[in-house]
Amino acid sequence: MGNVPVPSLPDDPGAGAGAGADTAPDRPAFVAIVPPEAAGTRLDRWLATAHGDQSRSRLKALIETGALTLDGLPTLDPSRKVRPGQRAVLIEPPPEDATPRAQAVPLSIAYEDAHVIVVDKPAGLVVHPAPGSPDRTLVNALLAHCGDSLSGIGGVRRPGIVHRLDKDTSGLMVVAKTDRAHRALAAQFADRTLHRVYQALVWGVPSPARGEIDAPIGRHPTARTRMAVVPAGAPGAKPALTRYATRRVWGMAVTLVECRLATGRTHQIRVHMAHMGHPLVGDATYGRIPRRTTLEPAVAARLTGLDRQALHAVEIGFIHPDSGDPMRLRSRIPGQVQEILDVLEAQHGGPDAAPR
Repeated sequence: MGNVPVPSLPDDPGAGAGAGADTAPDRPAFVAIVPPEAAGTRLDRWLATAHGDQSRSRLKALIETGALTLDGLPTLDPSRKVRPGQRAVLIEPPPEDATPRAQAVPLSIAYEDAHVIVVDKPAGLVVHPAPGSPDRTLVNALLAHCGDSLSGIGGVRRPGIVHRLDKDTSGLMVVAKTDRAHRALAAQFADRTLHRVYQALVWGVPSPARGEIDAPIGRHPTARTRMAVVPAGAPGAKPALTRYATRRVWGMAVTLVECRLATGRTHQIRVHMAHMGHPLVGDATYGRIPRRTTLEPAVAARLTGLDRQALHAVEIGFIHPDSGDPMRLRSRIPGQVQEILDVLEAQHGGPDAAPR
């Protein structure tokens, strides 16, 4: 493939604007020459073939942060088409200081071995440190539970994190405990072979009872902290596909749906269900509480008073990064949401509550 991995690079007088990045003496670098047969291939796709030690998603992220030069010039576009003879230099970013500190936050662990840990995350727990949530996150808890085995994996602020759940979404997450596991799980996530099933309580009754929501998601055009369904050609629009199926209906007021993700966009289920006209119960960002409902007042008050979105990751499946065995784990819907389901069943069960 024309790739030449080297521990560091000598000064390159012809590197132009990229020379500074190419001459770092203590940062590992990967050098590859684009072969003739790769002409016209996307940069990130070709680089993933040439650099077998990194997943395509990881390489795409590195390109977007300016870690790669082509013929000495930096490029930030992973979709750029490569030309034969171009010299690509990828500089691995230096390890960051371990800003997150280990904190003894209680964890509910569904599975753990030397390679991975599957956590049943509660609602209210932020996954990684961010403005407004600098500590007491899942990352802080993992650092305390796993120790040094998580250091630096996937970037210091997100050690071992392959995918995430929103703060007020609960359920199963798989986390890598080694670099090898992180690469393998990230590849499964990028290839859409990491299997995830969610259950959500939504307002109204979706029609049809099962189907697909195939609608690109991007930043909301005016509310930049929110996501939205946007036109396919809009800046930042990414394909998003959610498959849903009705599991339980109570009157015409509320429905329990099961969602399976074919893509992993930010707030995907919440945005797609709201776009369909059936926002999640308890979703303060995308939800709209109906003015009228057929529910008894006490039951309606329980639903409208929910302080989290009624969304739970009930199942996760993946190929174990070491053994190659298929893994599948399930989680029960947590107490606060399950209590509402029990009340709905007790007060509004009957023929119209049967699965559709």
